Amino acid sequence: MAAKDYKSGVKPVWCPGCGDYGVLLSLTKTLAELQLSPEQVSVISGIGCSSRIPAYLKTFGFHGVHGRALPLATGLKVSRPDQTVIVASGDGDGFSIGGNHFLHACRRNVNLTYIVMDNQLYGMTKGQASPTSAPDWEKGKLTPGGTGINPFHPLVVGLASGANFIARVSGTDANGAVPILKQAIEHPGFSLVHILSPCITYNRDQLEWKKQVRQAPVEATSDPAQAARRLMTDDNLNLGVLYKGNRKPYQPDLKAQVDSLEVLEEQFAV
Repeated sequence: MAAKDYKSGVKPVWCPGCGDYGVLLSLTKTLAELQLSPEQVSVISGIGCSSRIPAYLKTFGFHGVHGRALPLATGLKVSRPDQTVIVASGDGDGFSIGGNHFLHACRRNVNLTYIVMDNQLYGMTKGQASPTSAPDWEKGKLTPGGTGINPFHPLVVGLASGANFIARVSGTDANGAVPILKQAIEHPGFSLVHILSPCITYNRDQLEWKKQVRQAPVEATSDPAQAARRLMTDDNLNLGVLYKGNRKPYQPDLKAQVDSLEVLEEQFAV
């Protein structure tokens, strides 16, 4: 199968130049690299520009409610471990209203891949500051003087919460993202891929990301302490695999405990 075989007939409606186009391209190329049939893949999302992705793919998909993609995907994966489950989110959907779900998804370490398209603002609702916005970013509609608050550091939080694979890619480099996404999907446990996906409609300064990003100067580590030291000094521009853990993924025993509906009803009888 080729990358085009994973695209649906729905035309993307992102703004011209949006980094999410590159993410969609890298995702279809990754699925082609893995040669997964569309019915083997489920893509789950919440709300936001990034969360449109399931509609543009010819896989199983679910467009959920704001911030709740991870618990939905977790339930799907533990009940259908045969499915390759990918969650598409953004910095607002994933780290604001969905922040608590993010912590516990990392902690549970279910075998799924979480790709977060971070443009450091709320693009769908006209450019307000998000959890990853810089404290002096003054273009937000509700924070013209800047937020004055330190940004959320998703990779540090993800590592501390138990994510088993942590990486960063650029949304403007689809070919460079493919090998990283492939590793994330193949790595057992909860994989977090942070994607720098510029929003040139509300922050054209992000056009500079393409020139500023660089490959991480060190190889991925499996030592959480070493990864923590690296991530705490990370400037958000290093690309590549930054941590590869070896925790065993959580997968409950799916053996049926009840053989008949009558027995199940008896357990709930008052």
